[in-house]
Amino acid sequence: MRFLHTSDWHLGRSLHRENLLPAQRAFLRHLVRTAEAERVDAVLVAGDVYDRAVPSLGAVELFDEALHALAAVGVPVVLISGNHDSAQRLGVGAGLVARAGVHLRTSPEAGALAAPVVLEDAHGAVAVYGLPYLEPALVRQRLGAEEASHTAVLSAAMDAVRADLAARRADGGRVRAVVLAHAFVIGGEACDSERDIAVGGVPSVPASVFEGVDYAALGHLHGCQTINERVRYSGSPLAYSFSEADHRKSMWLVELGPAGEVSAERIDCPVPRRLARLRGELEELLTASAHAAVEDCWLHVTLTDTARPAQAMERLRARFPHTLQLAFEPQGREDDGLRSYGARVRGRDDGAVALGFVRHVRGADASEAESTLLASAVEAAARAAGGEI
Repeated sequence: MRFLHTSDWHLGRSLHRENLLPAQRAFLRHLVRTAEAERVDAVLVAGDVYDRAVPSLGAVELFDEALHALAAVGVPVVLISGNHDSAQRLGVGAGLVARAGVHLRTSPEAGALAAPVVLEDAHGAVAVYGLPYLEPALVRQRLGAEEASHTAVLSAAMDAVRADLAARRADGGRVRAVVLAHAFVIGGEACDSERDIAVGGVPSVPASVFEGVDYAALGHLHGCQTINERVRYSGSPLAYSFSEADHRKSMWLVELGPAGEVSAERIDCPVPRRLARLRGELEELLTASAHAAVEDCWLHVTLTDTARPAQAMERLRARFPHTLQLAFEPQGREDDGLRSYGARVRGRDDGAVALGFVRHVRGADASEAESTLLASAVEAAARAAGGEI
């Protein structure tokens, strides 16, 4: 059996206010074309379809468009909800859309978790189980987990899966099994884009939780990763933060053999625009020919000028029109080594604190005229407060 493993679409998400819906539409059309060209038996989506519990209308319309396109080429879809999705909203109409080959798995009930989508190929049945994101505090009792932890609730869910699978194999038939899950599995590498799921205790779970199935299609982490031969993350199809600038965005094309053998090939996703980082003084960035290669990239720029340049973003965008994020880390800034703001200002009068703030923000001392104005303002404030501020 052949299937495409993808996840973390985050429909509706932006990149520092840059609208990504056109890029997400391009990816979904690529997904449909690939599914048709590779003659896959199913598309598996391991959660985070949307970026938020109440998605935008444009995101919902795009999701609807993708499901219609997959149904039109006759490719079944098995899809779970992630921690960004509203499981209840995403699961509306699940019974109805299943008739079109779109199988939504969003319920945390043990009975639903152990009710697979059964697909057939020339070698027999493949049971595809969907484990949506399971918030430990909310589902512990329903699953009979020993404690409110990610490991405990996923273990309980997989116990239900293994029990159902054992019953299906009781007559000696070889039923292969695939599970979709949305979780942070030990060995995976996180980035800045994923929403923290540590509220339910230690967020990571061991890969051994998924023992007993032939393949675990994971979602949540945005980098494409192989935990082991049978446990993989597809990663997100687009970069959603500059921490993903070096990611190769892709899907897994997985071949599941007649005895459960697994082989997987990465299928690259379209790149709407490369992400890059620049660092240096403003004038050098604006004039150096070495930076010509990133003029059309989405950019994160860190300026190292000793003083903050005026109109820095406007000047950068004259050469790099897709600059999205600007940081300022001046060279040679003094660091007194003190950890807290309170420690840095302790024992200093208000005028000294104000002058220190100017130096901290600007990277240079206030001018004589500015120092005089600040002193006058501090004195006026003290008088207004009756001598104390």
